[in-house]
Amino acid sequence: MRQLMTGNEAVARGAWEAGVHFAAAYPGTPSTEIMENISTYDEITCEWSPNEKVAYEAAYGASLAGGRAMASMKHVGINVAADPLFASAYMGVNGGFVVISADEPGQHSSQSEQDNRNYAKAARLPMLEPSDSQECLDMVKTAFELSEALDLPVLIRLTTRICHSKSIVSLNQREEVDIRSYKKDITKTITVPAIARGLRLTLEKRVAKALEISEHSALNRIEKGNGKIGVISSGVCYYYAKEVFGETASYLKLGMSWPLPSGLMADFCRSVETIYIIEENDPYIEDEVRRLGFLPHGRDIFPFCGELMPDVLRRSLHGRTQPTLDYDRSMVLPRPPMLCAGCPHRGLFYELGKKKDVLVSGDIGCYTLAFSKPYDAMDWDICMGAAFSSGHGAQKMFDKKGVSTRVVSVMGDSTFFHTGINSLIDVAYNGSNTVNIILDNRITGMTGHQENPGSGLTIKGEPSDAISIEQLVCTIGIKHVRVINPNILKEVREALEWGLSLDAPSVIITRWPCVLKRFSAEDKREFSDAFKEKMVVTEKCIGCKACLKCGCPALSFRSHEKKAIIDRDMCVGCTVCAQVCPMNAIVKEGE
Repeated sequence: MRQLMTGNEAVARGAWEAGVHFAAAYPGTPSTEIMENISTYDEITCEWSPNEKVAYEAAYGASLAGGRAMASMKHVGINVAADPLFASAYMGVNGGFVVISADEPGQHSSQSEQDNRNYAKAARLPMLEPSDSQECLDMVKTAFELSEALDLPVLIRLTTRICHSKSIVSLNQREEVDIRSYKKDITKTITVPAIARGLRLTLEKRVAKALEISEHSALNRIEKGNGKIGVISSGVCYYYAKEVFGETASYLKLGMSWPLPSGLMADFCRSVETIYIIEENDPYIEDEVRRLGFLPHGRDIFPFCGELMPDVLRRSLHGRTQPTLDYDRSMVLPRPPMLCAGCPHRGLFYELGKKKDVLVSGDIGCYTLAFSKPYDAMDWDICMGAAFSSGHGAQKMFDKKGVSTRVVSVMGDSTFFHTGINSLIDVAYNGSNTVNIILDNRITGMTGHQENPGSGLTIKGEPSDAISIEQLVCTIGIKHVRVINPNILKEVREALEWGLSLDAPSVIITRWPCVLKRFSAEDKREFSDAFKEKMVVTEKCIGCKACLKCGCPALSFRSHEKKAIIDRDMCVGCTVCAQVCPMNAIVKEGE
């Protein structure tokens, strides 16, 4: 059977066909849909984990116990999971273990570009790079065979275009693979130095075997063209290059990009006159080709960052792109990213943005948009879970210097469970006096509404005991805790004043569901009156535009009437705009 699939769907299907028993992930664009699709296969135990390190460790534990296991994450997630990743290279596997890294050239939704081929090289783990959805499916199956043959975890590197673009995939049935027997062997799985030094030598033997496979694998293939140009590429860049160079070039397509097949690469380079290396992010292949003594074109003509799509290659090679339809860009209204109408973060950032002499330490999530107007309520965001700890460090410096600036740190509920809890432990343990706000919107909002330890459901939709953030915060030593409704501005103001008045760490939990969330039975009981009202602007409006400062996209202003209006289709009745209006001109519909 053949089916149109995204790369993420094909990876999930490949895991199912490979007989995978266990899979875990933390959601993150562009990898999120891998686990969402795996969750539809009953034969695979799958889980959302609090963070990527935990997902890696849970899946690796399943592998050591004898099952075929997989962990998936976005590129920066590998940073979080790097500790067990390096250790697992020494320890090897029992059942096959495959790790998906979804890199993001062009940074469409990430804080950095990062080429995780370097992780494969650094950890000495085999890496495969599919170029389309069919290869996604096939390479997952090959990766499990390689993992068990080499006694190593195997990395698969995707990029955004592979994850989200679609192509035809041929499907097969699931191969039922027995869970291997577990046999205790501390010479393989206990990494005390006396044993780990021996494992280091064993790893090199596995790498030598992997290199031999890479040199002769069908994953690394040469396609002869009718010209003197040779292109070396991997991943989606192989197709970009084929579109631009066509049959005039020969190609070395690298499907196994670590260990790189140096012998095959040297033979290919000697067979052509001009060599181009087409690869996104780092000059990973190019450096190896230069080390072999050849002088390819790569970073000297192609951009060092962003996606190398066909028109980027054409512009670099020929100074022009394909002709496209032009239009009057002045007719397109700019629409900056903004919080949704009815977003429960709006009330907090409206009040926080008015605070003077306050530094706001932010984090990764939808709420990062509060850095921009009309709120201007964020000074920095570093990485997942860093808001509390980086805010703590800043406050210590302000206090040391004797300046009056106070730090308010902000992060979401899922991010708190990810690594924010460690960050808050640091605040409690080291006696900070920061105000720490957890935006509890009852779901992992930024990646498309995945469940988390606080939401009360698993990835399969099965009930789970929701962890109480309030109780957890108290348990780690925070004595000053408040839970507020962020849509009630008076509560927000009083809570901020309360926190800033303390010379001790405090936590404010803003608890209100994401406006786009599908309500669980518990949500319907707790938030029974949420999102049922509509707001309207009455004749009392004097056109002062004060309501626009709350930044709700449902609000706009008619200049010719000098009146604000509310888009009824967007409004969910959060009432924040009504509380901001100085004339009481905004009321609930029907009042």
